[in-house]
Amino acid sequence: MSILASPPLPAATGRPTISCAARRSTSPAAARHDDWLRPHGSVRSRMVNGYLSLVAPRAMAAVELIPPAFAPAMVTTLRPAVNSTLVALSPTPRGTTARPVSVSVRGTLPGRPVEHVRGEWVYGPDVERPVDPASASIIYYLHGSGYVVCSPRTHRGLVSRLSQRTSRAVFSLDYRLGPRYHQPAGGDDTIRGYHWLLDLGYRPENIVVAGDSAGGHLALDLLADNHRTGTAQPGGMVLFSPLLDPTFGLAVNRQARGVRDPIIDAAAAARFLELYTGRVQRDDPRVIAPITAGMSLPPTLIQVGAREVMADDARGIYDELRVAGGFVQLQEWPDQGHVFQMFPYLTPESRRAVSEAARFIRGL
Repeated sequence: MSILASPPLPAATGRPTISCAARRSTSPAAARHDDWLRPHGSVRSRMVNGYLSLVAPRAMAAVELIPPAFAPAMVTTLRPAVNSTLVALSPTPRGTTARPVSVSVRGTLPGRPVEHVRGEWVYGPDVERPVDPASASIIYYLHGSGYVVCSPRTHRGLVSRLSQRTSRAVFSLDYRLGPRYHQPAGGDDTIRGYHWLLDLGYRPENIVVAGDSAGGHLALDLLADNHRTGTAQPGGMVLFSPLLDPTFGLAVNRQARGVRDPIIDAAAAARFLELYTGRVQRDDPRVIAPITAGMSLPPTLIQVGAREVMADDARGIYDELRVAGGFVQLQEWPDQGHVFQMFPYLTPESRRAVSEAARFIRGL
């Protein structure tokens, strides 16, 4: 493993890499999983992803045949089935406790005197509810969605495993999705949820923001807003297959170069994202969050599947954080697809990656 003080951006070759910048991590002495350093993933992961690559992207590409006027109704109709499938593929560990949250808070936007924070507290097996927020360490989780599907329920299994391995309670946010809501509704909900946690008494340095896919985009938006408003940044950040560009331009270009994700068709995914983003411009600061030198940035771990279509998004986030002076690690896991950490029964790398993420969090 190489640890570089100022490394170059990893090449988009699909080779397993780990890159670090700015300072070393101090993880506790525990078993490490170095699968991302190997030239290939497990035989099981290659078989599963090989099969999925023959089926899933073609099915998703059929979206291109649907007239745009019918796309919102189709997403709304199919969302329950998609969510149920994800719940089945990402089971919640026995002994998990989930406590729903729906609270009203004072509004911060014009014309909205009352706003809401929704989600759920998740306590993995043997993890107890914090007694004193001021001394408790927690995780603030932002689920992936393509901004149109998923919920805290679909990600409860992954969140519980992260809770169990870190011995931390997790607040999993339920943010607004398209096609009913539009950019930046999810980002506003994310910012509101973070401030709600601070108002409850949780200290920012004891909060780790974690998220996958679109949740990674929301996490960056939160950092940018904290910088604008002078709000203290969280103590750490962990991103699984994060989205940088919600126009999906990076992913479409990567697919055009011949990289095929085992599950996602980039052109079809871009159509879904437009139901939330509309035809936004990349120079909108709520679209591509500005990460610049001089910002206070939390130590960050990024994990991405080397086969996935959004790998360039992960590399772009890594590069922005590195150039801005932040401490950031990038792990590319060979032969893995999008948010593989969510599916422990599909690939053995899933459990190992979550354990590595937990190791990073415990070392903060």
